[in-house]
Amino acid sequence: MRHEKPSAIAEIIEWVRRYTRRHPLAALETVGEQFVLGIRAVEFLVIDIVTFRFPFAEFIRQAAFMASAAALPTMCVAVPIGVTLSIQFGLLAGQVGATSLAGAASGLAVIKQGAPMVAALLMASAAGSALCADLGSRKIRDEIDALEVMGISVVRRLVAPRLAAAVVVGLALTGMVCFVGFLAGYLFNTFVMNGTPGSFVTTFASFATVGDFVLTMVKAMVFGAIVAVVACQKGLSTRGGPAGVANSVNATVVASILLLMVVNVGFTQLYVLLFPRTGF
Repeated sequence: MRHEKPSAIAEIIEWVRRYTRRHPLAALETVGEQFVLGIRAVEFLVIDIVTFRFPFAEFIRQAAFMASAAALPTMCVAVPIGVTLSIQFGLLAGQVGATSLAGAASGLAVIKQGAPMVAALLMASAAGSALCADLGSRKIRDEIDALEVMGISVVRRLVAPRLAAAVVVGLALTGMVCFVGFLAGYLFNTFVMNGTPGSFVTTFASFATVGDFVLTMVKAMVFGAIVAVVACQKGLSTRGGPAGVANSVNATVVASILLLMVVNVGFTQLYVLLFPRTGF
């Protein structure tokens, strides 16, 4: 008897069934590896700094590389973000008759949400992908295995300096986005939408608090650490030659962005619950 080949629909259904069975386990395994890698990297980072064994030369090299890769794109994105928020909040404020509050709304939006997210997304797409490609290339050339054979900790030697560099560069990029985005919104509101300069600055100073800026800086540190850990984990787990490096880079960008969005929602909601605004 001749066996009939399964139809295309049956093959698609079977593939979806297999993917649904294996994907949750693979996702949990990946998250677990990233969590363990992050804990070990922070542990080695603290120990090496305290014992004066931290490789500052590698840290500076990686920080300069990340800054050069992400600084210009971040600045280019910060300008339209500030202008867009200024347009939207200016129109909304005009509709409700509160044009004097446009500065406070757009400025707070840039600092509390726009700046950390823009910096983190550009870090993930520019610096994170480069970190993953670097470590992935070393992995397929067996350099990582060679370090382990020689008794050198890969986490201490490669991951910890990159984690520290990502945190520092994330802070710097977030501060730059805060300044550039607020300045772009101010100039657009003043010279294009015929707003009042004094009202823009005064309302922003009245509504903004130190806690808002502290939250932004904490977000920047956490987002930078997330990008570094995800990129390093994906790079160190690369398989399959050059095509595997490309797949790891793609997975790094996607996973980083998804994780950053989820963590940002959690941070924002937690801050609102712990420090509610009682009045202005």
